[in-house]
Amino acid sequence: MAPLRKPYQGVTNIVRFNAPFFLIAAALSVGLLAACGFAPAGLRPWIGLALAAVILATVVPLAVSFVVYDRSGFYLLPWLDGWKNSAPRLVNIHSGFDETSAILSTLFPASPLTVLDFHDPAIHTESSIRRARAAYPAFPGTRPCTTGSLPLPDAESDLVLLTLAAHEIRNDEERQRFFREIRRVLAPDGRVFVVEHVRNSANVLAYHLGVFHFHPLKTWLLSFRAAGLLLHRQSRHTPFITVFELRHP
Repeated sequence: MAPLRKPYQGVTNIVRFNAPFFLIAAALSVGLLAACGFAPAGLRPWIGLALAAVILATVVPLAVSFVVYDRSGFYLLPWLDGWKNSAPRLVNIHSGFDETSAILSTLFPASPLTVLDFHDPAIHTESSIRRARAAYPAFPGTRPCTTGSLPLPDAESDLVLLTLAAHEIRNDEERQRFFREIRRVLAPDGRVFVVEHVRNSANVLAYHLGVFHFHPLKTWLLSFRAAGLLLHRQSRHTPFITVFELRHP
């Protein structure tokens, strides 16, 4: 079991932080179900199809999220296994909701850990992040930063980690500036791990319209290249999560 995680915490957080969507889906389901009792017989199959579509569009993303976040070992951070016998200087960067710093402090007890939060509510306007920030306190010692300026010295970070965070940067130029800052603080033999959902066929099937909140693969590769970072390795954790391992050229 991943450290410091409760059973069903992943899928519970998704429902909690996206409550308006699920309330709308529930209201639609009840309304369509009630309409079946009053509609002419010829319309009832169509109403049934609409009801099935609403239920599937609600249940399938939750089922996939349950598998990814609560059953796949995602929060064991297996992409970092090769570093767990060392004591790298860690920088964990998030966008207002931090589920990994406490885990990192457990997995790397001998490592210095710097936690940075780049969330700017005037720019990064995702409403679910506001709910998450209200529900969970910041990791002790978390420092605010901007995507254009990380408060760290040059070349003094062995591992820079971004877990389900960088996609909140919607502007391409801002994202490229952000990764240039990451390159600046990265040690010559350091690594950057960017863990994200990518807008691919698996995530389209799982999250339907929600997939447009994810960036396509080509967007990520362009951002890395424009920042002067080399893609060292690309892997999958389940069909729905992509792990980018970056380094200096």
